[in-house]
Amino acid sequence: MGDFLWLARVFDKARAKANGTQDGYIYPCPMDRAMMQRWGVSPTEFTAAVDEQQSDDQILAWLSERVTPDRKQAANEWLLTQKGALDRHDAEEGVPGAVAPPRKEIILGVSVAALMVLAAWLARVLHH
Repeated sequence: MGDFLWLARVFDKARAKANGTQDGYIYPCPMDRAMMQRWGVSPTEFTAAVDEQQSDDQILAWLSERVTPDRKQAANEWLLTQKGALDRHDAEEGVPGAVAPPRKEIILGVSVAALMVLAAWLARVLHH
């Protein structure tokens, strides 16, 4: 919406929460908060605006009045670096074909476990 990446999504989620129809979606989720922070708008301010601005055009006008072009660009650029998080969102929400990348913590844990097994094996081999 109006070159604000994430705005359509967060606006829909905020409206759904206000209407009690958000189902499994979380508003404001960490990604919503991160984008709002980069826009320079708090979740409280955005939620209040959603109560007053009922249409896409109205919320776009409201946000455009508050966010400088530099902040909008910085927020958009940051969001585009979040491929893993965006893929995870899609997978969690059942987007066809979406696959969540493995979390870094899981990869690290498996790597540490493999090193421990290797160290134990080496210790056993060297003691025999």
